[in-house]
Amino acid sequence: MASPQDEFMKLFSEFKMPAMPDMSAFAEAQKRNIEALTAANKLAMEGAQAVARRNMEIMQQSMAEMSEAVQSMASQEAPAAKAARQAEMMKAAYEKAVANMQEISELIQKSNGEALGVLNARFTAAMEEVKGLVVKA
Repeated sequence: MASPQDEFMKLFSEFKMPAMPDMSAFAEAQKRNIEALTAANKLAMEGAQAVARRNMEIMQQSMAEMSEAVQSMASQEAPAAKAARQAEMMKAAYEKAVANMQEISELIQKSNGEALGVLNARFTAAMEEVKGLVVKA
C-alpha cells in the first residue's frame, strides 16, 4: 500500500501544467504596466500641484479683496448706503466663492480623468496581450 506522500507525488506528476507564456513578452507587459502607473501617478501629482497653486492664488486674491473691502467700509457715508454696499459685496463674494469652488472641482476632475484614462488604456491593452498569449499557448 502506497503512502499518502507517494499518492500525492503520483497525482502531481500526472498533472499537466499549462504551457508557460513567453517570458520576454510577460516581462515587457509588466514593464508597460509600470510605465502606465508611473505616467498616471505623474499626471495625478501634476494635477494636485495645479489645484494647490490655484487654491493659493484664490486665497491671495480673496485676502486682497477683503482688505480692500475693509478699507472701503471705513468711509464716511450714510448707514443705509453702507448696508447696501455691504450686501452687494457679500453677494459678489458668495458668487465668486461658488465660481472658485467650481473651478477647483473641474481641475480635480480633469486631473483624475487624465490619470484614469492612462490606466484604462493600459488595462485594455493588457487584456489584449493576455488574450494573445493564451491564443499562442
